[in-house]
Amino acid sequence: MKIGFIGTGQITKAVVTGVINSKLKISQIFVSERNKKISRILKIKSKKIKIIKNNQNIINKSDWVFLAVTPTVGNKILNSLKFNKNKMIISFISTINLTQLKKIIGLKSNIVRAIPLPPIALCKGPIPIYPPNSKVKKFFDKLGSTVEISNEKSSLNFWTTSAMMTPFYEILYSLSNWLVKRGVKKENAQKYISSLFFALSEYAFNHNKNLKKLVEESQTPGGLNEQAIKELRKTGFYRLLEKTSNKIIKRLKKSQSN
Repeated sequence: MKIGFIGTGQITKAVVTGVINSKLKISQIFVSERNKKISRILKIKSKKIKIIKNNQNIINKSDWVFLAVTPTVGNKILNSLKFNKNKMIISFISTINLTQLKKIIGLKSNIVRAIPLPPIALCKGPIPIYPPNSKVKKFFDKLGSTVEISNEKSSLNFWTTSAMMTPFYEILYSLSNWLVKRGVKKENAQKYISSLFFALSEYAFNHNKNLKKLVEESQTPGGLNEQAIKELRKTGFYRLLEKTSNKIIKRLKKSQSN
């Protein structure tokens, strides 16, 4: 199978890297030249990867086409490209819904929306898709854990929580920087904090525990963890997470209604 990517940003870089590291049987991978730095980095990774200057040529050469551009760019370029019903189209575009996408590219079928995140480069993490599609599920199951969503309205919840990736990294950065200010070498601080949160997440995932129960079990009366969570709750830290999530999903709903 031959696959092509319209748009060559960080998500394309992660997905292509994951494909190369996976057991997927892909004969060729076509990437656009839009981001020359990333496309050249990818080309070095495998002989299967070819840089194509023209987006239409990427579509023509590929069995599956991945749309990995921003919503603004998507609205500008997609209606000028020609797709046909034999192509499988996978969209990573956050604020263009399925109905809008079908209208823009002129196809009524073989279109699936997906939400990959950077860990897909390691063949890890969830990949929500809508609508459910057995072929697309089989593909992404080689790159992580596919989550099939039954309706597009529900998929907005997953797009919303995926927006917490950068805030999560900001937490890691803030805590590692706190250690650096106290004399810990930057490399050691970042390694420790990243390792700590990785282990905590893996523990929660592997033990399949109720998260509320995990919160209770991880603190002892009068202990440091109890103090930490009380202080954060007092500042409204967790309420702000919910408030931010509500604002993001409101934005998504607004874009879907246009």
